[in-house]
Amino acid sequence: MARTPVWKSIAGTLTDDISQGRYDTGDKLPAEAQLAARFGVNRHTVRRALAEMAAGGLVHARRGAGVFVAAKPTDYPIGKRVRFHQNISKGGRTPAKQILTTETRAAAAGEAAALALSPGDPVHVYDGLSLADGQPIALFQSIFPAERFPEMLTALEETQSVTAALQRCGIEDYTRLETRITARQATATQALHLRIPEGAPILRTTGINVDSEGRPIEYGRTWFAGDRVTLTVGGDE
Repeated sequence: MARTPVWKSIAGTLTDDISQGRYDTGDKLPAEAQLAARFGVNRHTVRRALAEMAAGGLVHARRGAGVFVAAKPTDYPIGKRVRFHQNISKGGRTPAKQILTTETRAAAAGEAAALALSPGDPVHVYDGLSLADGQPIALFQSIFPAERFPEMLTALEETQSVTAALQRCGIEDYTRLETRITARQATATQALHLRIPEGAPILRTTGINVDSEGRPIEYGRTWFAGDRVTLTVGGDE
């Protein structure tokens, strides 16, 4: 089994320090020499770890002043109700979404199974980018049964909110049936959108949302920038 590079392990430890509040937004990190002594490595290894964190948007260097925390990883609850705007706002950050593409096409076999449709049935597909304080934190794809929600894409383009769009289509409330979380490495395209290095760690979630009668209404996939989001699982909300 391949060993994790030391510099990547250091970046992970420092990211955890930031996430746990040891360093807050705007705080200066210890000097390279101090970090090198802490981890028992040379300064070049520390410098590479900090460069990795800077590429992920967690820290930034000021010439002659040091390295400072740019942003804390955002806590993102995964529970019975998953609401992007609510989750980001609770963390004291400003949520936003950017539409990348929308289309109506035939459902693939896996999509059809998740939505209790037949393969080839029409679905609406919404691809976009989620942001917190203007920083991209996730790519997402939401898929909806087109025959049930014929005006869904129009509602999404006007509201840029899945919850608001579903309300326009007659769904006042919905809940998460299941969520699966897996680790991945960012592809070149994902890295470009998320402003992270190609191959950087990302967390992929797949989930199915259902209406009050338990009928599937949305099949979603999200790719979170691993250094910018802490997924928390549990609870009823």
